[in-house]
Amino acid sequence: MYGDELSGRKKAILKAVVESYIENGDPVGSKSLQQLPGMKCSSATIRNEMAELEDMGYLEQPHTSAGRVPSQLGYRFYVDQLIEHYAMTTGEIAQINQVLKSKTSEVDQILLTASRLASTMTNYTGIAAKPKCAAVTVTRFETAFIDEYSFVLIMISSTGSVVSKHIRLSAPMAQASVSRLAAALNENVAGLSANEINLPVMLRLEAMMGADAALITPIVKAIYETMTEFDNGELRLSGINHLLQYPDYSDPEELKDLLGTLEHKEEILDLVSKDKTDDISVVIGSESPVSVMNNSSLVFKPIKRGDKTVGVIGVLGPLRMDYARVLETIERLCGMIGEMIGGDGREQPPALPGNDAKKPDDSNGAK
Repeated sequence: MYGDELSGRKKAILKAVVESYIENGDPVGSKSLQQLPGMKCSSATIRNEMAELEDMGYLEQPHTSAGRVPSQLGYRFYVDQLIEHYAMTTGEIAQINQVLKSKTSEVDQILLTASRLASTMTNYTGIAAKPKCAAVTVTRFETAFIDEYSFVLIMISSTGSVVSKHIRLSAPMAQASVSRLAAALNENVAGLSANEINLPVMLRLEAMMGADAALITPIVKAIYETMTEFDNGELRLSGINHLLQYPDYSDPEELKDLLGTLEHKEEILDLVSKDKTDDISVVIGSESPVSVMNNSSLVFKPIKRGDKTVGVIGVLGPLRMDYARVLETIERLCGMIGEMIGGDGREQPPALPGNDAKKPDDSNGAK
């Protein structure tokens, strides 16, 4: 295993360098390390050990400084072997409890709230993702009658997402017909994939709707579009402005490229969707297939409902991020969200959209 060649003293010095650089952002010299509590060796000995750590690839020396900074290998070894548990304060725990438990049980809103909270608590960019999935279905349909020319179609996916479509009609429809539509969809479409909604399914729907059969084609189109959106995944970012305060992103061109990637999001969504582990993941610098993230680290963890991944919460920041704090924040958030949505495997039906739900999308497809 890598790192086996490191003595206890080298590990202690590497840990001290990483934590000092994370805290201050300044290259670390032997004299400053020699003054740390528990560092029981001379400045010259520390200097020699740091030189050896540099030769071994764990430290680097910037051209403009006599001090050292961690390399990506150094950060990796620190995260894997040296990091200590971050103990959250009672105030931080109370903040998570208060913010999350005051929100709707709808998965999308919980994820977005958690990413904002992660950003606020760590001072980095928070990430909320619905991973790409080829097997998402709508498990339940509901309708909410507004008037004879409009109603809301509510679709609840197998991952717990709730999407509302505002359907406008060119001809009047009775409230009973709108209710009958929900029953027809639940009987014939619920549980099917987008590719399984074929002509025989549509014919059965039209037969059940009778005089209102003309509604079926635009409704099925809206359902198909929604299910395609589920399959493609979604990525929401919170606190992108936090990145601007770190000197690690002082290169205008590098920052421009990174912000461009964050804006388009597909590469990051691919990264978190392809990771199959249930544990927390730490992607450091060039470990990421996203080239513009060479000077960044991404920490994320999936949230499960039973055996299905319903979302991912994470944090994006500089290489010298406070890994201990970030890891504990993400673990705590994901643990609480798992309890809220039935992460122990017990299926809990999501709440239908109410005052806290996102505004329904307008659809003018129904004629």
